[in-house]
Amino acid sequence: MVGRPGPRRVLTEEAILDAALALLDEGGLEAASIRRIAAAVGVAPNAVYTYFPDKAAVLGALVDRFLGTVEYSSARPWRERIRGLAVDVRTRLSAHPAVASLLMSSPMGGPNTLAIGEFLLEALDAGGLAPDAAARASYLVMVYVLGALALEAAEHPDPGPLPPEAERITARREALGVEAPAGDAAETEGPFPRTVAAAPVIADYVSTAQFLWGLDRVLDGIAAS
Repeated sequence: MVGRPGPRRVLTEEAILDAALALLDEGGLEAASIRRIAAAVGVAPNAVYTYFPDKAAVLGALVDRFLGTVEYSSARPWRERIRGLAVDVRTRLSAHPAVASLLMSSPMGGPNTLAIGEFLLEALDAGGLAPDAAARASYLVMVYVLGALALEAAEHPDPGPLPPEAERITARREALGVEAPAGDAAETEGPFPRTVAAAPVIADYVSTAQFLWGLDRVLDGIAAS
């Protein structure tokens, strides 16, 4: 007796983007080819092209969908709005660090991307900035947030989720031989005494505290302008 064929798999944009994200998490940007995406969803590559003209379009849509998951609120003072947005982006990118490189390299013009841009401009307007200054400041904030995350992700060649923050700090402390609080450069020996003295702080570069320290200095400068 010949069995009945199973239910026909339904291809959707969401299924394609889910597959692309999984491939990014497993093997990075090179792994997310149209051929591999098609294989992951069980269709021929031509079927993917029905929804997206090329790989760049898939990755652009993936970036915009990612930004659509970010949570932010206008019901707070302007600085707290930006801090909340930045922390949520950092948390989500830590789970998918390969997306960080996409955010730095892909066109960012989708509806969710524009919504976050509008949110930043609105927050900076609430902070008293003129429109031109707000536009420049919003770009500065995005460069800081994405740049900080890109540097964190660069320390881990595995494209999967970053290890927990405490684990990463411990690994950095061990690599730097940190055993005591930051000391006086004059008391250390060797060709890089200030680096040795600052090692406890350098080990903490991947912490949320350091991320917010830098962001607050950026916002201090924006506020002073």
